[in-house]
Amino acid sequence: MKSVLLIGQSNMAGRGFLHEVTPLYNENIFMLRNGRWQMMSEPIHFDRAVAGVGLAASFAQEWCNANKNEKIGLIPCAEGGSSIDEWNVEGALFRHAISETKYAMENSELIAILWHQGESDSHRGQYQNYYQKLNVIINSFRKELGALEVPFIIGGLGDYLGKSAFGLSCTEYKLVNQELLRYAKNNDNCYFVTGKKLYSNPDGIHINAESQRRFGIRYFKAYQTKSNINTPLKDEAEIVAAYYEKQHTTTEKRYMALEQFTLGKLSLEEIMKFLK
Repeated sequence: MKSVLLIGQSNMAGRGFLHEVTPLYNENIFMLRNGRWQMMSEPIHFDRAVAGVGLAASFAQEWCNANKNEKIGLIPCAEGGSSIDEWNVEGALFRHAISETKYAMENSELIAILWHQGESDSHRGQYQNYYQKLNVIINSFRKELGALEVPFIIGGLGDYLGKSAFGLSCTEYKLVNQELLRYAKNNDNCYFVTGKKLYSNPDGIHINAESQRRFGIRYFKAYQTKSNINTPLKDEAEIVAAYYEKQHTTTEKRYMALEQFTLGKLSLEEIMKFLK
């Protein structure tokens, strides 16, 4: 099985409202939870009670579309609200991500590291040291995980920032984006993904669910083509729409039914039909 490490702050962990998009289920996509690979269901992260839809599900779905009948596991280690300083190599977030990934690598091959962080560093001139701090973090991940050539995908901040609600304070997001893009251009096996034309929740800071679906597709395109994605992809909406037309397998239907039963949305009689 292949695996992907997910790190950064809340827009990697996911805050898209679950009710705004159709859930994605795929028996070949897993998430690491309590030391076990479980079939993916959203939210993938549980860094906060408000965790929701992130970009990883559509990234994984695109990977499966390109790698038929192969399995992929997601390693959720993002932490909402975390600054780049909190990802320093001596800190808890870095050490936790290393520990989880090394455990996952006992029975999987790490093929990508996905990073989205920067909203917390988009004010008070913090962008000025962002490049250097990111460089230390990325090189340390590569060294600790023996992942010198593993693609490191870094997502740009959304251009809705700095305009309303909680996003008002992110006045320097464009400068952070410049540093992220500069880093990708200057370093091998590192690729930038634009956050242009993504939209936020009413809070003005978190990427909404539909945009997260499209963002994950861009991340996969960068991974697949080993290139920066500087503009939105023309067929993003069509790709997302195709996810929801997918015919589910028997395994997926059983998983979905058990989930609904546990949530009190299916009766015992109804769930037994799926378990026969």
